[in-house]
Amino acid sequence: MEPLRFSAFCCGLLFVSAVSGATGFSPPYPGFGNTVCSYCPAQESTCSGSGTCNFTCTSSICQSAEDVCVSVWTKDGDNVTMESFCHNPAEPVEGVMLGDHGNSKCEMKERTGTRRPGTQLFICSCSSEECNNYVIFPDSDEYGKPEDPMGVPEPFYPSPNPKFTHMIAGDNGATKIPMVGPGGSIRMLCKFCDVRPTACINNGTCKSECEITSICENLGEVCVSVWQKKGDNVTINTFCHNPAEPVGGVMLGEHGHSKCEMKEMKRSKERRKEKTHNNATQEHEHEHELTYICSCTQEECNDHIIFTHDKEDKIDMDERVMFVTLVSLVPLLGLALLVIVSFYLYRVGLQRKLWESGKLKGRDFSDVHAMLTDDEHSDSSSTHANSLNHNTEPLPIELDGLVGKGRFAEVYKAKLKQGTSATGEPFQTVAIKVFSSDEYLSWKNEKDIFSDADLRHDNVLLFLTAEERKVDKQYWLVTAYHPLGNLQEYLTRQVLSWDDLMSLGSSMAEGVAHLHSERTLCGRPKVPLAHRDLKSSNILVRKDKDLTCCLCDFGLALRLDNTLSVDELANSGQVGTARYMAPEVLESRINLENTESFKQTDVYSMSLVLWEITSRCDAIGEVKEYEPPFGKVREHPCVESMKDSVLRDRGRPEMPSTWCNHPGIALVCGTIEECWDHDPEARLTAQCVAERFSEGFSETDDMDKLFEHVDSQEKIAVEDCSVSDEK
Repeated sequence: MEPLRFSAFCCGLLFVSAVSGATGFSPPYPGFGNTVCSYCPAQESTCSGSGTCNFTCTSSICQSAEDVCVSVWTKDGDNVTMESFCHNPAEPVEGVMLGDHGNSKCEMKERTGTRRPGTQLFICSCSSEECNNYVIFPDSDEYGKPEDPMGVPEPFYPSPNPKFTHMIAGDNGATKIPMVGPGGSIRMLCKFCDVRPTACINNGTCKSECEITSICENLGEVCVSVWQKKGDNVTINTFCHNPAEPVGGVMLGEHGHSKCEMKEMKRSKERRKEKTHNNATQEHEHEHELTYICSCTQEECNDHIIFTHDKEDKIDMDERVMFVTLVSLVPLLGLALLVIVSFYLYRVGLQRKLWESGKLKGRDFSDVHAMLTDDEHSDSSSTHANSLNHNTEPLPIELDGLVGKGRFAEVYKAKLKQGTSATGEPFQTVAIKVFSSDEYLSWKNEKDIFSDADLRHDNVLLFLTAEERKVDKQYWLVTAYHPLGNLQEYLTRQVLSWDDLMSLGSSMAEGVAHLHSERTLCGRPKVPLAHRDLKSSNILVRKDKDLTCCLCDFGLALRLDNTLSVDELANSGQVGTARYMAPEVLESRINLENTESFKQTDVYSMSLVLWEITSRCDAIGEVKEYEPPFGKVREHPCVESMKDSVLRDRGRPEMPSTWCNHPGIALVCGTIEECWDHDPEARLTAQCVAERFSEGFSETDDMDKLFEHVDSQEKIAVEDCSVSDEK
């Protein structure tokens, strides 16, 4: 609260005290006779802990008659804080009893409190008005001097035209604030608390629970309460206000009531300035808020708020509007429904005729076989959709065995029966990802991601179709099957050659670059995608001519559509696997204003997978058993454990110096370090990593030539790549 208001209020109390002593009437102000103290929560201070210190705080009437004024000074390292408040001397402060507290001066005494060792602590207490606003340390000349009985302020006495004042310290000396205006008009006494949570609901009556009472600064101000609900947050704010000025862009209207009766105020998304209890101006953005405001002109009337629901007329009007709207839309809806039903019946009838005539027999299997055997790098979506169209009945699939189990689903090897394949087999091997009915949303998200034809790429798992198996209460995703399994399993079993490392690293980078790209291979615009759970167990190994990587498991993937708002991006949450989370994900400080931030987290995860691949390559010398990144932490580390390793210790997986004995591995290590940089902006893009593999590391098989190129052409190529990515 503003110091002027409370100082004026304290003066008013003194005046009323004098009058009541002479006339015998009972004063109307709450807390009359209680101590008035300075009140400041703990805040940084320039007070050195010696001499005397004077600081400006809000004046507050203590709630209990036993309370005294207290100030606490602490120094922890270079941090110095002070706080002042009312306190019951029968209870400890910082674990220490106050002892003698009847002084009129606040003389600091050094104490040993409950704070951590090494913290310096001084506490003082006193019982005169706002005595804790001026503190005296032991080395001051004023310390321990006997109190001056003449130092008490002179009492105020009423005059025929009462205009008593109260002196407060200002920048230019003392300022006098009149408590009573011309003609004896008294300033309003209102509750005055900043925005705070409340249990009030917009129904019936409730109390503001505000402990602070203030005399309004200006004549003519009225008491106001503002109740707001935004999402699940319900707050209330009480203050004095000039009714000639708007509150949040809305005029108060009639304000001469003795009761604070709430009226709803409608608003759309806007930014507005609000005044806090310390008279500071803050700008807030309000979106889809439910706001009620009331005003009144009786003493502290804004403490008791009343919700009067004059909503009946409004509800009736809304119902009439809704009725007219529905009546207008019924013909259009009926026509649209008729068209849809007619088209559906036509398609069902046509398919039935074609099936009975034999024209559709074997179509499902041939489509699957064509998609599974298509190795071309074509990006023609018109000829190859990234899903399989089939009849409404489930495909003839027989599950053959469980090959993997994840957080949301199980993966099975399966046989798709129907017709005869090119190899003469009566079935085609596929993979089935089976979701239970409880994981419908995970299935739907991955199905929607896979259904985008622009996702199709050699290094992305080939998607065939999605099915709802209602009889079994299951949801299926049908994809291509790769018998070598995921990359983590493969690295556990196999040691890699230099060529294997190059092929796996290059294909993984190309797959991630395709997800992040805003264009397809043929140059058509596409929506970029962030995987958000990139790890070796979510990458499959495929054996064609070479070993290559194939990205899978898009259950947590996010389409980086430019139409997404910051709130929608924020609602995506802290997702992924803790071991592979980037520092900014662990800290929950992703820059939501820039969708590139989500790509940068993928690049960090990709660098850890690239480290795993490198650690199993025989080109580094002795190859140890497979170990995941940060292998010294427990098997399934939590976010807090990874925070200790990645944020506090700035740790990364170890790359022994022996790795640099191989020129090609040395270049790969340099790329890994650039990809797991703590600063997201400093990381390479996935496209740049892919270009380094295709143009830099594989430029020549002669390692000596490769090493010679590092200081010239290769560095230039790398720099050009980085610049082009930034553009």
